[in-house]
Amino acid sequence: MSPAKPETAGYAPVQGDDTIDFDNLPAAPPRPKGGLIITRRDLLVFLLSLLISLPVGLLFALIFNSESSSSSCSPQPSNKVLAVSNDDPGCVPTTTVPQYFQTSPELWAGPTATGKAPFLAQTQAWDSAVSYVPNQPLQTGIPVEGMGEKEKGIFGMMGYLTPYRPSEGFGVDEWPLPKGAEIVQLQMVSRHGSRYPTEGSVVQQFGEKVNQAKEHAKFKGKGALEFLNEWRYELGSEILVSKGRQELFDSGVLHSYMYGKLYNPNSKIIVRTTTQDRMLKSAENFMAGFFGLEWTNNATIEVIIEGTGYNNSLAGYMNCPNGHKVRGGTEAANIWIHNYLQNATARLSSLVEGFEWTIEDSYAAQTMCSYETVAYGFSRFCSLFDYDEWIGFGYSIDLNFYGNDAFGSPVGRAIGLGYQQEVIARLRNHTLGYSGSQINTTLDGNTETFPLDQDLYLDFSHDTNIISILTAFGLRQFAGTLDPTKYPGPHNFTVSDLTPFGARLDIEIIEAPKPIKADRSGYEEGGDRTKYVHFVLNQRTVPLGWSLPECDASRVDGWCELDAFLVAQQREEGLAGYERACHGEYEMQPYGMVVDGRPIS
Repeated sequence: MSPAKPETAGYAPVQGDDTIDFDNLPAAPPRPKGGLIITRRDLLVFLLSLLISLPVGLLFALIFNSESSSSSCSPQPSNKVLAVSNDDPGCVPTTTVPQYFQTSPELWAGPTATGKAPFLAQTQAWDSAVSYVPNQPLQTGIPVEGMGEKEKGIFGMMGYLTPYRPSEGFGVDEWPLPKGAEIVQLQMVSRHGSRYPTEGSVVQQFGEKVNQAKEHAKFKGKGALEFLNEWRYELGSEILVSKGRQELFDSGVLHSYMYGKLYNPNSKIIVRTTTQDRMLKSAENFMAGFFGLEWTNNATIEVIIEGTGYNNSLAGYMNCPNGHKVRGGTEAANIWIHNYLQNATARLSSLVEGFEWTIEDSYAAQTMCSYETVAYGFSRFCSLFDYDEWIGFGYSIDLNFYGNDAFGSPVGRAIGLGYQQEVIARLRNHTLGYSGSQINTTLDGNTETFPLDQDLYLDFSHDTNIISILTAFGLRQFAGTLDPTKYPGPHNFTVSDLTPFGARLDIEIIEAPKPIKADRSGYEEGGDRTKYVHFVLNQRTVPLGWSLPECDASRVDGWCELDAFLVAQQREEGLAGYERACHGEYEMQPYGMVVDGRPIS
C-alpha cells in the first residue's frame, strides 16, 4: 500500500497551472561560451545583496558570539568557585556569575525523582462535601475512629509531615503594635514546603517489601487492606510536590502583606537558601509570592552548598560529625512506637496474607498517609488507624526531634549556633569573618554575600535545623525531657506546631517612642526610644521572657527589649560549645541524660 498523501495545508502553492514532474525535469540550458559576462543588472543585484548581508552577518555574529561566551559545560560539585565537567578538555566556562549566586543549572540539587501524577478528580475515595475545602485540594477532613467533633483532625498532629497551618499558640496572646511603634526589621528563616520522601525512607522500604511479596508469595489483602492488592509505591524523591510549592508561594504572599513596607524598592536584596532542589525551589516560590513573577528584579538568591563537610548555617548538621552519632531521640521514639502500635499491628496483620506485617510496617503506613496525601491529594492509609494511634504518631516524632536535635541532644545548640550568630551579627551590624561555628565565613565575611543594610532578611532551611536554631537561642520553653513510655498530654515541644511543612520563624525588631508597659496598658511616662524583639513562629508569638531571664517574663505580649535580648544571646552563644559538641571526643549518653542541648561536662 502506498503511503498516505501528506497534508498540503501550510505549504505555499506552486505558481502557474502546470504540474511539476520531478522525475522528468528538462535539461539545463547550455552555458554560453566566451567566458564570464557581467551585466549592469548583475552588478546592481550583487551590490544590493552585499548591503543586505552585511548587517545580517553582523547580527548572526553577535548571536553566536553571545552563545559561545556562556559555558555549555555541565557544572559538577567541587571545592572550586566554579567547576565544570565535559568530555571536551578544551571546554572552558566564561560565565561571570559566582557559584553562590548560580541557580541554573543546579550544582548540588540532591535526588530529584518525581512521582506518579495526582488524579484526585478520579481517585478521591470520600464524600467531597465532607472533606473538601475550597482551593485547598488535600483531603484532610478524613474521619477516623475515636475522633470527636471538636477535636482537631489527624493532619494537625503529624509532626514534621504536617501540611502547613498556623501554630495553636505558645502561651501568650497576640498583640497589635501600639500607636507610634513600628517594625524596623524582619529576619525570617523558613522551612521548605511539602515534599516527596527521602531516598531509602521507611515508606520506600515498605513499598519495596509489598512489591516483593506480590512477586514471590501469595499476597492478598482484605478488608481495610484490600486496596493493597492493586497498590504500588510510586512516590518520587525529596523534591517539592504541588502542595509544597503552594505553601511557599502563599507564605510569600502573606509576608508581602505583613512586611512589604520593609523592602526598599530601589534595592535588590540577597535571599539565602541551600543547594538542594527543594530548598532552591522553596525560595523561588516564596519570592514569586512576595514580589510576583518578575521577582529577579527585586532579589538575588544566594545558594550555599549543602554537603557533608561544608560550612552552612542553614544546614548546620552537615559539618557536625558527632551529630551523626546521636541516637537518643531515635531510641526513645522506637520505645514509644513499639508501645502505641501493638494493637494496630495485630489488627492489620490479620488483614493480609503472604506478608509478615510488623510494627515497622504499621509505622511506615502511618508515614505513608501524609506523604501520599501531599503528593496525590488523599491516601487510603490514613483511615487504617484510630485517633489515639495518630496522637501516638505525632508524639513519636516529638521524641525523635527532642532527643536528636533539641535540648535532649548534645549537639542541639551547636547545630543551630551558626544561624543564631548570623541573626545577632545583623542586629549588631557586623560581618562574621570568624565564628567558631559552622557558618561559611567566606560568605559571611563579605557584605556582598552577607549584607548589613537590608531591613528584610529571608533565609530558607530544614526542619531539624530550625529546631536546633530554637535551641541555640536558648528557648527553654521547649526543654523538658519527654517520657518515651507514656503520652504526657499537651506539651510544649510539639513538632507539628514548631516545624510543619512550610514552617517559618519571623524575628521582628520593633521600635517604640517610649518603653511599652508590660501589661500593654500604654507607654511608660518617662524613658527614651526603645527597641524590642518579637519571635513569631508559624504566626504565633513565642514568649521570650519564659526562657531568657534577661527578658521580662511578666510581659503579656512575649516581647523582649533588644538590649536585654542581646545580653542573653551572648550567654547562649557560649553555652553551645560548638567545637567540643560537634568535633570533640565524648561518650554518647542514653536518652534523658542530656537536658541542655550540649554535651554533659
